[in-house]
Amino acid sequence: MQSKLANVRTLAVRCPNWVGDVVMATPVFDCLRRNLPQARIIGVMKRNMQGIVRDGPWFDDLVDGNDKTWAGFRRMQKQLQALSPDAAILLTNSVRSALTMRLSGVRRIFGYRREWRNFLLAGGPSPSANGTVVPIPMGEYYLEICRWLNLDIPERPRPSLFVGKDLQSRGDSLLTRHGVAAGDFLIGLNPGASFGSSKCWPPEYFAELATLCRKALGAKIILFSGPGEEGIIEAILDKAQVELIDTRADRVDLEMLKPLVKRCNLFVTNDTGPRHYAVAFDVPTVVIMGSTDPRYTAANLERTAVVRKELDCSPCHKKTCPRQHECMREIRPAEVLAAAERLMKIRR
Repeated sequence: MQSKLANVRTLAVRCPNWVGDVVMATPVFDCLRRNLPQARIIGVMKRNMQGIVRDGPWFDDLVDGNDKTWAGFRRMQKQLQALSPDAAILLTNSVRSALTMRLSGVRRIFGYRREWRNFLLAGGPSPSANGTVVPIPMGEYYLEICRWLNLDIPERPRPSLFVGKDLQSRGDSLLTRHGVAAGDFLIGLNPGASFGSSKCWPPEYFAELATLCRKALGAKIILFSGPGEEGIIEAILDKAQVELIDTRADRVDLEMLKPLVKRCNLFVTNDTGPRHYAVAFDVPTVVIMGSTDPRYTAANLERTAVVRKELDCSPCHKKTCPRQHECMREIRPAEVLAAAERLMKIRR
């Protein structure tokens, strides 16, 4: 059966708005590039997130997708009109993302048919089966659009990220400045979450885990943080009994984060975007999960251990916990270390 994109020469792809979702959408980017080798493919995404996909083979152009303000929309509209896409794929679910694409001159728009935006779309799959929405891994959710478009899907789709020579060199230099040598066992700790505090394991637990990892694994430990998470890092440094590498002064953005996560021998993280970097780079990863539904990320777990407590209130998907944050506080540092040792087949 012929693809519904068979005659498309220029395709715009509205990428997801969350870091982890962009990484989980990379099999879609792979699929589009393989099925449309001659097409010009435009990635539409927030400017601060474009480093995630940079150095990859997917996009010929990147357009700033920050359309929540009038100025941002006009900038996006002007860029898209200049590129004149024949069609667009939406990996976002909002009415606004469909409307802004239509107002930018794109007439053939494909994406999930949801509520009020149906009349803006040329077609797409339904998010529900028999009226019921069942949570599935986000990578599969995005690939359903490709299936609906009759595109050839890879047999074993996996997320992927790319690090160019210049970026690798800058990452190596940063680690060297912090005293990380080639033979060092490096553990990355990612204690924040831009979604909200409900996803965050307590800083004092991360501090205790760092001490345990140093003693048990002889590791050097590097802390990663995003904007607004400086206080979390300060709390960990205040409680930790071992030396930690603090990258706050390096202002590690989403692009520079790639070679740093790739270098880690083990990554311990809340259920947040950098988790998916580690999966893309095949780094053994321990995910401490509380408020979120594990079914949305239940894919490519061969080198991932998910540590969570099944409580009567979870998963709640709330940004802040209205209770005592039991879903995270009941997970103890020794339990996380044990999960890491099982994952890496370390016996003591």
